[in-house]
Amino acid sequence: MNRTANARWTGKVQDGQGTLSTQSGVLSETPYSFRSRFGDGKETNPEELIAAAHAGCFSMAVSLFLSEAGFVPESIATKADLSLDPAKLEITAIHLTLSARVPGIAEADFQEIAAKAKSGCPVSKALRAEISLTATLEAWA
Repeated sequence: MNRTANARWTGKVQDGQGTLSTQSGVLSETPYSFRSRFGDGKETNPEELIAAAHAGCFSMAVSLFLSEAGFVPESIATKADLSLDPAKLEITAIHLTLSARVPGIAEADFQEIAAKAKSGCPVSKALRAEISLTATLEAWA
């Protein structure tokens, strides 16, 4: 299985502009810029997209491992905070913050599954940056 995305860039890095498109068409000529990457631009940027991909992948992995353990999650929400060192042009860390509502699960089991998902999701495996995790189990009715 292959997935594709395309980037187009024109101009110098600081005052140029680019667009991103994905195979699915969800992103189609979506603008990105130096300003959005290192300043206050309103376009998207590669690091934001990596963070979104990581949050989505991790959430699905949590759901998979919960299901394999016999639990049905009511909700799973993940925020991925990506740190970029502009001086080194390096992603230095990603911190995942997980909040989930899972009826009947014990805290220890939840933490074990969250850790398994952190190391097991394909995006985690693809990234060389340090990946940290905060997992919060919400109360369930």
